[in-house]
Amino acid sequence: MTPAKTSDSNGNGSGTNGGQDAKGASVVVNAIAVLRTFTADEPLLGVTEIANRVGMHKSSVSRILATFEQENLVERDPETKRFRLGLGLIAVAGPLLAEMEERRVAYPVLRQLTEQTGETSALMLWNGDEAICVEQIASHHQIKHTTPLGARYRDAMSASVQVFLSTLPAERVRELLRSGTITFPGLDDAGLAAYEARLQDVAQRGWAGNYGESSMDEVGVAAPVRDHRGDVVAAVLIPAPRFRVSREQFESLGDACVAAAAKVTTRLGGRPAN
Repeated sequence: MTPAKTSDSNGNGSGTNGGQDAKGASVVVNAIAVLRTFTADEPLLGVTEIANRVGMHKSSVSRILATFEQENLVERDPETKRFRLGLGLIAVAGPLLAEMEERRVAYPVLRQLTEQTGETSALMLWNGDEAICVEQIASHHQIKHTTPLGARYRDAMSASVQVFLSTLPAERVRELLRSGTITFPGLDDAGLAAYEARLQDVAQRGWAGNYGESSMDEVGVAAPVRDHRGDVVAAVLIPAPRFRVSREQFESLGDACVAAAAKVTTRLGGRPAN
């Protein structure tokens, strides 16, 4: 008698449960992809725009958005009928932000830094291949540069990205640059060598600078935050309009950023780098 076929999680066959699990995982991946299309620069998106970016059919995107809308994860603009992220995401992310020690201890330091410099200050974390803003104190100036919560940076010249890349092995840095995960236009062997030397300077100096290199209207400085093990776990960032920052003031912002990062490091039980 031939035994009945059963699904085997260790086998190569695709049993019913295995197919359902794969389909379920695919739905989750697609739903996350839809959420990630919304950015600080483009908070409002239509179904067609999202579908084109994630490579899905519009009907599938519409179903995902309808479910998200029911759960308040997205909301529809009454005039344009386009979608934006909803307040329900705060309930999801709230427990994570509340437990994020770096964010909690950095907040008063960032407030003091903004009062001292007059510019926006922010706390950035590394997500493996991008810098993400998890806290910000905006400048009081009418004209200012901000780093909204959740903003992601993958530009090689971004000051916070430089800080994090300066802590990685050279092989990993080359992988991120050559794959295009970290954007660096015109990358060649000479450019890669120059950028690696730049990262070495960042590590030695203790802060990274971006004087209009990724955006001609903006400058940025960033310095690393370390935990009790001495590992870089965050970066303090100061973005500012370029017209307001001379080269001398740029250096002063770098020094202020280093001092603030050292305070956060101390509050985390770490020792600032000498």
